[in-house]
Amino acid sequence: MKNLIEYIAKALVDNPDDVSVSEVEGNQTSILELKVAKDDLGKVIGKQGRTARAMRTILSAASAKIHKRTVLEIIE
Repeated sequence: MKNLIEYIAKALVDNPDDVSVSEVEGNQTSILELKVAKDDLGKVIGKQGRTARAMRTILSAASAKIHKRTVLEIIE
């Protein structure tokens, strides 16, 4: 899951070297924290949050296969 979000985010931003994803695992839920450069924050979120929502939808579909809930948080 971490690699999936990192791949998508690096494709969207102008500074792919500044993209970092950290994972906090629990028993039933994993939290992915996405950090990007301040200039690229708008590109990751998208107009009215559409890009972020699409990334969360892809993530939830992929995590359903492994029967685990995964949450994406975009850190400023």
